[in-house]
Amino acid sequence: MEERDHKKLGPALGLFYIDQTVGKGLPMFLPKGAIIKRELEKFVVEEETKRGYLHVITPDLARLELYKKSGHYPHYRDSMYAPIVIDDEEFMLRPMTCPHHFQLYLSRPHSYKELPMRIAELAQLYRYEQSGELMGLQRVRTFCLADAHIICANEEQAMQEMSDALDLIEHMAGVFGLKLGEHYRYRLSLGDRANTEKYYKNDAAWEKGEDMLRRVMQNRECEFEEAKDEAAFYGPKVDIQMKNANGKEDTAFTCQYDFCMPDRFNLTYIGEDGKDHRAFVVHRSSIGAIERSMAFLIEHYAGAFPTWLSPVQARVLPIADAHKTFAKDVLKQLKDAGIRADIDESNETLGKKVREAKTEKIPYLLVIGDKEMQEQKAALEGRDHGKLGVLPVADIISKLKEEIKNRS
Repeated sequence: MEERDHKKLGPALGLFYIDQTVGKGLPMFLPKGAIIKRELEKFVVEEETKRGYLHVITPDLARLELYKKSGHYPHYRDSMYAPIVIDDEEFMLRPMTCPHHFQLYLSRPHSYKELPMRIAELAQLYRYEQSGELMGLQRVRTFCLADAHIICANEEQAMQEMSDALDLIEHMAGVFGLKLGEHYRYRLSLGDRANTEKYYKNDAAWEKGEDMLRRVMQNRECEFEEAKDEAAFYGPKVDIQMKNANGKEDTAFTCQYDFCMPDRFNLTYIGEDGKDHRAFVVHRSSIGAIERSMAFLIEHYAGAFPTWLSPVQARVLPIADAHKTFAKDVLKQLKDAGIRADIDESNETLGKKVREAKTEKIPYLLVIGDKEMQEQKAALEGRDHGKLGVLPVADIISKLKEEIKNRS
């Protein structure tokens, strides 16, 4: 599967590269890669907003005290960057967003009527991965996570939110053409009561939480594997497992039940009785780290992205100099319609221009010759559909816009 390896395809297609002067595990996105990243982020925000998520923006760093309060510092200290001392205070580049979101929740009192409250963010995170673990976009030291924390009123609400989060994950995976059981699978990741260093000590809560997630998965009537000692330190989780082009399986993203943080942060809400009640928390990610998802998608599509994700969605190919003026007008119409298009004005033969476009895996080609110029049309050729005929430019634009809008 070497031809699908994102570490080779990504740079070859001009999507990203890693500069050793900048640093290991710190990918830089070239213009085409940045387009894909922005499209994925746009997809996340649009889909999550439809489902009642409240998107926020929080800082990339915080006082060390915040991570001591959450318990992340003692548990994840080895994967966090060293503290930064400013004005006699210690700050950390954040490795996760949950403490920020909990502090946002605590900024004012909340009623049971507001719950569940789904706090979401496209958050830039920083984790110290060992040099030997770094791999392309899949294992990096900074990444953008499609993260969310759902504050719930009770266990039943938390179970429903877990199931709804898995519905969202399956929907978004389906848009990418990924099928449960074929391209990804579920793993129920459990704790280990004997490992008190790794996990928050509360045996009863662990038993209850693991049983809740097990019932969520059983109610969904889907296959899942149980794995001991793979949970987060604050609770059990459902992991979405995917394999890369080299056959190595990794956790793409997760959905987690948290019985620890509500106590640590004193997360409460005002109930119907007017009294404070302890909240319940679900952590989840819809498509995980954007970088890791891009790695999987580059390999899944072998670089031939669907039209909505493609950096260049259409290329105009004038056959000769005499056709360039009309070709430029067609290009303008495409761009004015919001379609990412370019033009090949080189003096190469049409055959070579087409081969170059196919090497770049561009979804649509609009060929302009004498006939097309006279009729004010273009010969449309699809990467996945072959020759589609000579069509009015307006019809071509409508077709592409519909395909892009539907993310088909």
